[in-house]
Amino acid sequence: MDYNTFMDTVTRRAPVPPEKAEPLTRATLETLAERLTRGEANDLASELPKPLKEPLVSPTPEAEAFGLDEFINRVSTRAGVSPEEAREGVRAELSTIKDAVSSGEFRHVMSQLPRDFEALVGAPS
Repeated sequence: MDYNTFMDTVTRRAPVPPEKAEPLTRATLETLAERLTRGEANDLASELPKPLKEPLVSPTPEAEAFGLDEFINRVSTRAGVSPEEAREGVRAELSTIKDAVSSGEFRHVMSQLPRDFEALVGAPS
């Protein structure tokens, strides 16, 4: 999936104005990089379009331990959107990532996240 298709898909899936799709995407990927191990963030980045790789640079080798609510709060703050918009953006983002990367890679990403992420994106482990 190329960058434009990725962003168009996020915009279609997230009930937010199109101008919020890019900040939401960047905020979600940056927060995901904090939540995943560096190796997993790098693996995910390797399967995404080039403009989406940079936000996935993990700040530390270890994953930070925080749940979905904190994830949503971080995305909300970074993107400058309401928590409700952030939740919908994260849902749209993860479902688009699911379509953009191999099923094995998506399973690896989801295996590092709490179960409530699976419910959000509708992805069984």
